[in-house]
Amino acid sequence: MRFARQLIFFGTLIFSLAGWSQAIKIVIPAGSPEDKELATITAESDAQKRISLYQEFLKTYADSKPAVAYADWQLSQQYLSAGDTARALEYGDQALALYPNNLDIIVSQAGVAQAMKDNGKIIDYAAKGAAVFHSISTQAKPADVSDADWASHVNQEQNSARPNYEFLETAAYNAIAAEQDPGKRMSYIEKFTPAFPKSEFEQPVSQLALYSLQQLNQPQRLEAYGEKALAANPDSVPTLLMLANAYAEDPKQAAKAITYANKVIALEGPEAATADKSKKLSAGVAHSTLGYAYLKQDKPTAAVPELKTAVGLLQDDPQAQQAALFRLGYAYAKQNRKAESVAALQKAAAMDGPYQALARDMLSKVNAAGKK
Repeated sequence: MRFARQLIFFGTLIFSLAGWSQAIKIVIPAGSPEDKELATITAESDAQKRISLYQEFLKTYADSKPAVAYADWQLSQQYLSAGDTARALEYGDQALALYPNNLDIIVSQAGVAQAMKDNGKIIDYAAKGAAVFHSISTQAKPADVSDADWASHVNQEQNSARPNYEFLETAAYNAIAAEQDPGKRMSYIEKFTPAFPKSEFEQPVSQLALYSLQQLNQPQRLEAYGEKALAANPDSVPTLLMLANAYAEDPKQAAKAITYANKVIALEGPEAATADKSKKLSAGVAHSTLGYAYLKQDKPTAAVPELKTAVGLLQDDPQAQQAALFRLGYAYAKQNRKAESVAALQKAAAMDGPYQALARDMLSKVNAAGKK
C-alpha cells in the first residue's frame, strides 16, 4: 500500500503540492503546542493508544484547521492499519474536506478505497487527484515573479507531484479492468478519459470501452466510440476487429466491416498461419468476420473461402472457431452444398459454446430440407 510522503522538518509538518498555494498544504508551526503533542503521539508504540491520543488531540485543537486535518488523516491511516476501512475512509474524507486539493490525502484515500475493493471510489479519488495535478499549470502567476522563474517553479511542482498522479492513473486503470459490471465499467472509463489525457493505458482502456459497449448492446454508441479511438490509432487491431464485428451485424454497413476486416488481415501479414498465436487469432477472427459480412450481403461464394481460412487459423480458440464453423455451414447451405454444410455444422454442434444450439438447429433444418 502506498501512502503520502510525510515531510518532517524539525517539528514542522508540511504536506504540500505547490508552495504558492495555502489551500493545498497542511502546515503546523515548529515548536507550537500542536507540534509538540504530535511528536509525543508519533513516538507512542502502541497502535490503540495512538488512536486514543489522536482522538484527544482532535478535541483539544478543534479550532485549528491544520491540526484537525492532520489528525483526521493520521487516524485514517491508523484505522486502515487496524483493518477498519470504514473508519479509515470516514476520517480521511474529513481531512480531505478541509484540504480538498491535497494530493497526498487524495492518494491515501485511493489506497483506502483499494483496500475496500470499491472501484467507484478509486475512480472518484483518481479523477479528483488528476484535476489537482492539472491545475498546477493553470495557477495564476504572482506579479512579482518572472516568467522564467514561474515556469521553472511550475515544472518543479509538476515533477514533484507526478509520482502521485501516476499512482492514481494506475489505480484507476486497475479499477476499470477489475470491474465486472459493463455499465459501471463504462461510467468509470468516461471519468478516466478526460482525467488522464494521453494516458499510457489509453489503448487497453479503449478496448475495455468497446467491450463494455458490446456487452451493453449499444451498437451506435460502440461505433461512435470506436471510430474516435480509431482516429487516434488507425492501426489498432483490436479496435478494427471490434468495429468490423459491429458493422457486420448490419447489412447496410457490411462494406465497412469488410474494409476493416481486410485491414486487419493486411496488418497481420500474409504469413498469419505460421505467425505467433496472437497474430494467428486476430487474422482468424478477421477472416471469420469478413465471411460473415459477405453472408450479410448475400454473397456465400465470397464467404466460403474466408470462413474456411478462419476455421484453420482459429484452432487455438474453440469459441471463435465454433462461430466460423457455424457461418461456414450456413454459407454452404446457401449454396445447396448439403454434405459440406452438414460436416461444418456437426463440428460446431459438437463444441461447447454460444453457437452450439444455433448449429444444432441449423443442422436439423439442413437435414430436413434434404428429405423433401
